Amino acid sequence: MIDPRAVIAPDAELAADVEVGPFSIIGPGVRIGPGCRIGPHAVVNGPTTLGRDNKVFQFASVGDAPQDKKYRGEPTRLEVGDGNVFREFCSINRGTATGRGVTRIGDDNLFMAYSHVGHDCIVGSHCVMSNCTALAGHVELGDWVILSGYSGVHQFCKIGAHTFLANNAAVTRDVPPYLLVAGTPAVPKGVNSEGLKRRGFGATQIANIRNAYRLLYRSGLKLARATEQLQVLAAAQPELLPFVQFLAASERSIVR
Repeated sequence: MIDPRAVIAPDAELAADVEVGPFSIIGPGVRIGPGCRIGPHAVVNGPTTLGRDNKVFQFASVGDAPQDKKYRGEPTRLEVGDGNVFREFCSINRGTATGRGVTRIGDDNLFMAYSHVGHDCIVGSHCVMSNCTALAGHVELGDWVILSGYSGVHQFCKIGAHTFLANNAAVTRDVPPYLLVAGTPAVPKGVNSEGLKRRGFGATQIANIRNAYRLLYRSGLKLARATEQLQVLAAAQPELLPFVQFLAASERSIVR
């Protein structure tokens, strides 16, 4: 399963069925779980852990040092879940000692060609980062987030679950769940209704989310007052609870 032209560090741990293509490099401190496939000319550096059934395509760079001028070689790490796909030339960096110390990737994500995940990021599950998208350091993505081509997220921003970033969107503030955002800087354009339908949200749930969006962005209420009303609605409409929780955790203010 391992091409003889690949370079594997002596302390790297690979499950018995892992495939490694020619001219790939598996560095020290790397652990690769069952069912993973590492294509030709790929680099996986450590400390990095890959779960099950991940696919790393040619020329991808997974788990290398953070692109941070303060980094001095401290032992930081990358943790990757199961079923992720890393396409050509994407780059996923480890954490920093001054940050979380770790970059975390969930399950079943697609990182398309030339996408980048910076140091100390947290990426949920079922996300899609399209070609040439980028997360700066310390960014958090919820589950089911889609970044269209050439979109980017400023450092320390949080992106809520089921959010859709249009092509070339430049996110500089936190984006609440369920939204569709576009522009430079990115601003809310409505609810990601089509994405919610595809993921099994019913008509009533989507209507409730649209009402919550109007309350937050179209009612003219200040954020604190709108949040109070959302808390009341969430008691009977649990699909609004992620809205309330996200707003409570936001630190950079939200897109307006």
